[in-house]
Amino acid sequence: MSSSGEDYLISRNKKIERRKKLLAVVSIISFFGSTAFAVIPAMQHAVQNPKSATVSIESSLQQEARGYELVLQREPENQVALEKLSLLRLQLKDTKGAIELAEKLVKLHPDRQDYKVVLEQMKKQQSKSDQ
Repeated sequence: MSSSGEDYLISRNKKIERRKKLLAVVSIISFFGSTAFAVIPAMQHAVQNPKSATVSIESSLQQEARGYELVLQREPENQVALEKLSLLRLQLKDTKGAIELAEKLVKLHPDRQDYKVVLEQMKKQQSKSDQ
């Protein structure tokens, strides 16, 4: 009688292990399937409208620049706003505007060597693009 009890436990454990494996496989398939349903439409949208992503990035940079310009209207010597706005203008390919802000930063903070270095790099970049 004890051997039939052991056989029963062994067969039961095998069934449980098979169910665990089946559940794991179904879970993995479900995960990848749901991920595919989210990723595929996003990729199709990006492929069909590549300009819209670029336009939205540029417009968000312009909005951010306007915010820093408003801060500078209230506080014309705000160091953080001057730094951020000059970087944004570089990203928006407004090298001349970025140079003006960097020159103002150098005048306000002549002890900051990093401002001087960045200003020199901007001027070199502008002279290369003018050629």
